[in-house]
Amino acid sequence: MYNAETIRRLIANDLLSIKAVFLRPEEPFTWASGIKSPVYCDNRLTLTAPEVRNDVEQSLAETIAAVFPEAEVLMGTATAGIAHAAITAHLMDLPMGYVRSGAKDHGRGNQIEGKLEKGQKVVVVEDLISTGGSCIDAVNVLRDAGADVLGVVSIMTYGMKKGIDRMAEAGIEWVSLTNFDTVAEVAAEQNYISSDDIARLIAFRNDPSDESWITQK
Repeated sequence: MYNAETIRRLIANDLLSIKAVFLRPEEPFTWASGIKSPVYCDNRLTLTAPEVRNDVEQSLAETIAAVFPEAEVLMGTATAGIAHAAITAHLMDLPMGYVRSGAKDHGRGNQIEGKLEKGQKVVVVEDLISTGGSCIDAVNVLRDAGADVLGVVSIMTYGMKKGIDRMAEAGIEWVSLTNFDTVAEVAAEQNYISSDDIARLIAFRNDPSDESWITQK
């Protein structure tokens, strides 16, 4: 039976165990934007860890079946969502395709790969939602093609206000297997970080541009 809280904690533990999510508040990572971050996320690592991969794909299938039971097609985002959409579609016996970040400059110039009929009910599979930009772009492409996009399912979300607001503005229903807050909680329980670090991580989540969390004690 579908249990969102059980899935949140399971996937948080899995991502931490293979360092797909790596927390380092004492030695922040630097994003391409220059922002200092206490977290690095690479969900592609789940594909090379069979036990974790199984948890992720089974949880995606359970979540889609529970939250979007009318789904007729799964569409992955390029490139990280493609493999997860494919495996999950196999488990659910559903058609699958993916959305390119831009239209091809050759052949038929497709941006959507795979057969998609107008009016089909689609769920988008994404690996990570931060500001929501790439996910919203994919949904808009599918809508323009006539798809009825039911929503988005991601493996993890940072839960940043900017992303939440943008998804709401675009009218997109979405759900994530786990989130930054749960990852921080599980990480403290398992001594990846100290319990005192949780407040610093949440401060970063609330406003990544404010680096005061670095010296916060």
